[in-house]
Amino acid sequence: MKITTKILMSAFLIAGTLISSDLKAQTMPMSSNGLGFKIGIGAGAGIVRDSSPFSYGLGADVRLQLDLAPAVALTASGGYTRLMAKEASPFADYDFIPAVGGVKVFPIKRMYITGLLGAGFAIQEGSKTSFIFGGGTGYEWNNGLELSVRYEGYQQDGTSTTYQPVNGQYALRLGYNFKM
Repeated sequence: MKITTKILMSAFLIAGTLISSDLKAQTMPMSSNGLGFKIGIGAGAGIVRDSSPFSYGLGADVRLQLDLAPAVALTASGGYTRLMAKEASPFADYDFIPAVGGVKVFPIKRMYITGLLGAGFAIQEGSKTSFIFGGGTGYEWNNGLELSVRYEGYQQDGTSTTYQPVNGQYALRLGYNFKM
């Protein structure tokens, strides 16, 4: 748990430093036809549910975002996630490649709520593909910086070597979006 706390505190410190500094990046207005396109990179850390055999998660991703209207966007992301096993757990770390699609709705200017669905393609032998579902909230600044929190649940086939009936993480993500 000490490692998770250090990771989360580091992420907050980095985010605070970037937000408070006077960054001069491009703003991200909609194009004349109402569509905007962004590509973003991000890193995240999460804590898992109490009943999980894992202690925390780490990940990185690349996200594509298509702004359909000022208040609605579609997202698609892929990356790498690793859930770290507890020391006394009979499980090994669980590594997977998430491929997730989602919708962002902006009820207040740059603040959004999001929902996501996808698949987590397991890397370890014997592990099965997970169904990923979740949602969260976040904020996009004009300079491209993005900070979000989400719950991400994982449902697996019962024959998977890493199967747990309830598995998921509460994650913090720090990212940066580039206007295309």
